[in-house]
Amino acid sequence: MSAREKLLEQFEALTPRMQAAARFIVDYPNEVVINSMRSIAEKAGAQPTTLVRLAQQLGYEGWSDLKSAFAEDLGLHDDSYGQRAKTVARRGRTHDLVSELFAVHHGNIDATEKGASPRLRDAVKALRKAKSVHIAGLRASFPVAYTLFYGYRLFRNSVHLIDASSTGLELQLRPIEKGDAVVVTSFAPYSRESLEIANHAKRAGATLVSMTDSSASPLALQADITLLFAVHSSSFFPSVAAGVALMEALLEQLVADSSPQVVEQIEHVERQLFESGAYVQASAAKRARA
Repeated sequence: MSAREKLLEQFEALTPRMQAAARFIVDYPNEVVINSMRSIAEKAGAQPTTLVRLAQQLGYEGWSDLKSAFAEDLGLHDDSYGQRAKTVARRGRTHDLVSELFAVHHGNIDATEKGASPRLRDAVKALRKAKSVHIAGLRASFPVAYTLFYGYRLFRNSVHLIDASSTGLELQLRPIEKGDAVVVTSFAPYSRESLEIANHAKRAGATLVSMTDSSASPLALQADITLLFAVHSSSFFPSVAAGVALMEALLEQLVADSSPQVVEQIEHVERQLFESGAYVQASAAKRARA
């Protein structure tokens, strides 16, 4: 029986305070997975001790066990990085880890192509229609988000990167408004800031495009459009290779569906990069030797 089913089954037997907390937990399971006990208690209008007693009433040792059960229900539970690293260290003596890892990458990319392709067109339409596009990816998701930002900025100026840098997250979120599109990428365990960005986008009335690893992820549950990418890895850390490939595919579609002026803009920016010295081209002699 899932944690949610246990809550619903025992709901009538709970005290009024526990029922209030249980209603919030059942209605917002994604909040349970990503937020602290104190934050959940505040949002549910309860005390942290009420959440502990509720978990124990359901047969769990405490709140952390109930939280873990909800993560498992959402398909988000996995071995810790430390445990996976121990496995890699042990197997490295007897296995070809590099071949295994690249084989997993191939599988991830194939699975991502099949799963995300049908929704790419929807994402392209949403981004092209938007007044401005804001792209966010923090921590390990940053390379995925930056791939889209850097390529998209070559032919569109109204594209902005949200990276919670020295300016602060609040300052980067402030310009988001109705009519914009916000692209947020994250995978389990999900970045707290990524969920804040997604929540802000919804409150502002912007179109939310999530790029994530599961249709049950907190991002996907509230997104207008979701593009899924596989993050399986034989190493200790989830893989972002398929996520980067997905961003490249989105960029390709954005250019393919655009006007001739977009091609001219890309050529213009590329010339500027070479003329300014930002890009350095190999000499003719070196190219010939290559």
